[in-house]
Amino acid sequence: MFVLVEMVDTVRIPPWQFERKLNDSIAEELNKKLANKVVYNVGLCICLFDITKLEDAYVFPGDGASHTKVHFRYVVFHPFLDEILIGKIKGCSPEGVHGNSGPDASDKTWEHCGGRSLSRLLR
Repeated sequence: MFVLVEMVDTVRIPPWQFERKLNDSIAEELNKKLANKVVYNVGLCICLFDITKLEDAYVFPGDGASHTKVHFRYVVFHPFLDEILIGKIKGCSPEGVHGNSGPDASDKTWEHCGGRSLSRLLR
């Protein structure tokens, strides 16, 4: 369900963040870019786990920001095929199944939008 995914990205740090620690600025920019976003063939990005490697930073002409290639691990929600999710179904329509799961079923919302009916989804 939750997995750590190794990713690589070039992060742009604007000049007004140069006074902060580099790791803090990079973590903030990565979370702005990826948190609560679905990455194709990866899953729903939750939060940054750690930064494993920082490469050299570059400042390009005409742009005062630094650009740093970053290797990092991100916590991702990626349900596997035939995985069983326990929760409460909020609704079912031709567009998909919507529901809640977790210890407090009101805080984590999920949906399945595969275009299949609920009975076919549960098989």
